[in-house]
Amino acid sequence: MKEPLYKKILDDLKKQIFSGNLPLNSQLPTEKELSEIYKVSRITSKRALSELERLDLIYRVRGKGSFVKEVPSPNIKKDATKTSRILFLLPFLHDLSLGNFTDGLLPVMQKHQMEVVMGTLEVFTQKQPHELMEEYDGLIYYAEDTDQYLSSLVELSLKGHPVISLDKKNYELNFPTILSDNFAGGQLATQFLMDNGHTRIAYLYNHSHLPQSVRNRYIGYLTTLHRADLTDYTAAIDVKNEDGALLRYIKEHQVTGFICENDLIAMEAMRSLKHADYTIPEDLSIIGFDNIQASSFVDPPLTTVAQDFKKIGQIAGQTLIEWIENDQMPSDIKVPVTFIKRESTKNVKQ
Repeated sequence: MKEPLYKKILDDLKKQIFSGNLPLNSQLPTEKELSEIYKVSRITSKRALSELERLDLIYRVRGKGSFVKEVPSPNIKKDATKTSRILFLLPFLHDLSLGNFTDGLLPVMQKHQMEVVMGTLEVFTQKQPHELMEEYDGLIYYAEDTDQYLSSLVELSLKGHPVISLDKKNYELNFPTILSDNFAGGQLATQFLMDNGHTRIAYLYNHSHLPQSVRNRYIGYLTTLHRADLTDYTAAIDVKNEDGALLRYIKEHQVTGFICENDLIAMEAMRSLKHADYTIPEDLSIIGFDNIQASSFVDPPLTTVAQDFKKIGQIAGQTLIEWIENDQMPSDIKVPVTFIKRESTKNVKQ
């Protein structure tokens, strides 16, 4: 395996300290100077100096720099009591609709002795970018809205600080993104209903503006229908509103199947339809997206497209570690989705 770039700097400085070339209280090169000498980023040179500090070989003086603390024998091993810190941000820490990324993320970080600090996106309003860079070696955040916190994110991007985004890609920022293959999910759901005899398939969403992930699912739906020369029925309906809009839409367009933007919308649609004496799936087939925990417990259990949240968390952790250690920005990664058939859909072929 290729040695992390910061290790080259770390080993060179340790040799100079142990050999006496850098004696007690002598000043080390700055992060900027090291980055120029070794042709690496500031974050890499900073990591090397941080490791020396953790080994208790140097001390830092604010505004002046880093200095040799002691010159121990090379045979004396120092115990690095501190660990690298990663910041993991979610819009809502306990929101089941987002999924559990930590099952995949935490084991990876623990294996590499990295501490994970959890927080909400409000951190971007509470701390300046330079504070985040000082306190954390890298950052992973769930992009609820790609237009949020742009000032902080742009500064982190320009400084080359390792940041991984989840779920949505901000194309103006060069952050690598780990996200589900939402387009393929839209295709899978639509093709399943078509294979089961449905020709009047509606896409049900609950936003005036489609979030990027929902938009990609919708494009997968449209692509599959149009390739089969079928008409698309797009229903932007507030399913929680009791004005009967959903029922009117079904009757007007004779819809037999719904693909919903997520499981929460699908379950709310099922509730509204049951109150109107519809039977699922005898009268209508419904498919959700996300496979949240509640989707298997509703009546009937919801057919859905599952995102692999554990895998997303695992890949995000591995990708961030590789970036930090090798000083190379990774590429975007799409994680496959899985279609899960339950009892909310029916074959209508005669």
